[in-house]
Amino acid sequence: MKTTETKTRAGQALPGAEGPEAEVEAALTGLLDELKGFQSEIRTKLKQQEERLTMLDRKTISSGRPVLAAAAAPEAPHQKAFAAYVRSGDDDALRGLALEGKALNTAVAAEGGYLVDPQTSERIGTVMQSTASLRQVARIVSIEATSYDVIVDHGDVGSAWATEAGTVGESATPVIERITIPLHELAAMPKASQRLLDDSAFDVEGWLAERIADKFIRSEAAAFISGDGADKPKGFLDHSIVAESSWAWGALGYVPTGTDGGFGPDPDGIVSLVYALGAEYRANGTFVLNSKTAGLVRKLKDADGRFLWSDGLAAGEPARLMGYPVLIAEDMPDVSSGSHAIAFGDFNAGYTIAERPEVRILRDPFSAKPNVLFYATKRVGGDVSDFAAIKLLKFSVS
Repeated sequence: MKTTETKTRAGQALPGAEGPEAEVEAALTGLLDELKGFQSEIRTKLKQQEERLTMLDRKTISSGRPVLAAAAAPEAPHQKAFAAYVRSGDDDALRGLALEGKALNTAVAAEGGYLVDPQTSERIGTVMQSTASLRQVARIVSIEATSYDVIVDHGDVGSAWATEAGTVGESATPVIERITIPLHELAAMPKASQRLLDDSAFDVEGWLAERIADKFIRSEAAAFISGDGADKPKGFLDHSIVAESSWAWGALGYVPTGTDGGFGPDPDGIVSLVYALGAEYRANGTFVLNSKTAGLVRKLKDADGRFLWSDGLAAGEPARLMGYPVLIAEDMPDVSSGSHAIAFGDFNAGYTIAERPEVRILRDPFSAKPNVLFYATKRVGGDVSDFAAIKLLKFSVS
């Protein structure tokens, strides 16, 4: 009986090969050919992409400025319309969006200017929040009205032990007090040349946000601490300040250091300041002082020779004084005779900042030719909302 032997060479079946083995070999051969073709195609596309990137790099080096990708994300309609208004004064797009109902919160009467686009407004708010001011620790509320009311209940619900058949007396009449925080207009007026605005590479929105936020931050920071309340927020240091032993609602209490214009031989004043604050506020307490005062406090030690001050353990964490975070606010007064250079309290409960979140901009190309002025305004107010939540350290004998 003869048997026919079928031999294979280089992975291919010889003529006359039959059976499932030959079919599998043929399928594998086709798959390998397809993979090789796909691999060759991928290599070609990668090479083309690399050549394109190399060409863009050369253009960037020769022109001296970045080349924007053609496939960049398109601007939102209101952002594009606002950019056109800022650069050239063209407000047709803003008015058109308002008429179409697409950006009713963007367009305002021309005499009052236009509200900045949400991205720029958010950038301004973020910068103001991250900069060292009372905003970092105070309570912030956004409102649409012209003032904000804080309702304070001084009363306490009566309670008593009672038996099943006994009677319970009526609770005392609650004592309700209203604190009204009016909003005031804060303005800034940066300017830029028209030639700079015509440069498409100039980030006019970022520039405006930075300049406006810088001016607003400095004005707000000073007002929240020492503002007199006349066309500006009322600072917590502008209220009546009395000794803690005679403290009453409507004033801030202070603790003396025991030495006129200094800390004295020991840091007892700071310890007394911490424990002058009620336990319900102490858990969220924060020290507020300026850099010069911080330089003096860093040298203080307790009776065992340990420093009261400790730096943050991680980047971005605040320094701590007696275990409580420290906010460096440069508008706090320096250490001097009778000054209130250190504040300690729960500022989230003790001080409230009320604001309308939008920022309005009016473009003025006439008053300072060849420069263009940008009159930016926002409305903000602030005041003490809980007089028991903030205590001060007075650098005096008593």
